[in-house]
Amino acid sequence: MTTEEKYMARCIELARMGAGHVSPNPMVGCVIVHSDRIIGEGFHQKHGQAHAEVNAINSVTDPGKLKESTIYVSLEPCAHYGLTPPCSDLIIQKQIPRVVVGSIDPFAKVAGKGIERLKNAGVEVKTGILKEECDELNRRFFTFHQKQRPYILLKWAQTSDGFIDKDRSAEDYGEPTWITGPRALLRVHQMRAEEDAIMVGTNTAEKDNPSLTVRLIKGKNPLRIVLDRQLRLDKKLNLFDNSTETIVFNGLENHSYKNTEFIKIDFTDQLLPQILEVLHQKNVLSLIVEGGQQLLSTFIEAGLWDEAHVYTGHTYFGNGIKGPSLSVVSGQSESIGKDKLVIYRNTNG
Repeated sequence: MTTEEKYMARCIELARMGAGHVSPNPMVGCVIVHSDRIIGEGFHQKHGQAHAEVNAINSVTDPGKLKESTIYVSLEPCAHYGLTPPCSDLIIQKQIPRVVVGSIDPFAKVAGKGIERLKNAGVEVKTGILKEECDELNRRFFTFHQKQRPYILLKWAQTSDGFIDKDRSAEDYGEPTWITGPRALLRVHQMRAEEDAIMVGTNTAEKDNPSLTVRLIKGKNPLRIVLDRQLRLDKKLNLFDNSTETIVFNGLENHSYKNTEFIKIDFTDQLLPQILEVLHQKNVLSLIVEGGQQLLSTFIEAGLWDEAHVYTGHTYFGNGIKGPSLSVVSGQSESIGKDKLVIYRNTNG
């Protein structure tokens, strides 16, 4: 690893600390180096607050050294006025002579303009340091701006023999069928806290009565989304408790009540593009699809997924509802307690 890569790796490490707090902005880390020593560092901590470059510059105890320093940043400094002023202007103002960048920002209002502004002001700019790693860090942000949709993560738990649920009658509704253990559940709640939204279909809402909130860890609740074409779901279900922001996609009406918004879409037309367009307009960068089998398969068949998180427990059902089928044969595997998690990537999306 080169010296420049070492400092960019630290930028990425810092950037990850903003996970779950900065959306719809990207995660960004920044390091300021003087005479091969870090004199300042920072990351984007919360949407609407100071960007990484601002926090790093403000952390420098001897501002006079900035004129002889290099600033490393995992994503191109912004060049537009949003909720905060342009970071490229601040770098120019502080007379920092050299900037090293990981990723080029895909957002149309930046997209090279920050680098151009810096170069026009006489700043030396180097790009592409750990580019792949920096792009990977903000794959949700890149997908949102390049594909005009949220980054989609499918998630389900299946038994050792491949079932995601038992064949249940209405008398057995109201609780999920537990397949994996407490450590896997903790991991799921961590995932929820880091993503923007989570969706289930009508059958899952009715059978499992999920809350889809973060209860086991400290973090924000994702936007809850449920499909209910005929608005037949019982309003006493947990999804309608107004405890957190919820969208109900249906085929009948548009209206809002407290934290719940009912949005009418055409269920006879292409369903998923309509939903994803609404979420894109609402600046939802990432979406967890938690099932059940029909909804998950709809996303898979449409090729509209980026990651699939498949938990496999030691439970054996023998029969029931089979889990979805993926054409991807290998993924990143890890053990979580007695359970196994495999994360698949859609390389054709």
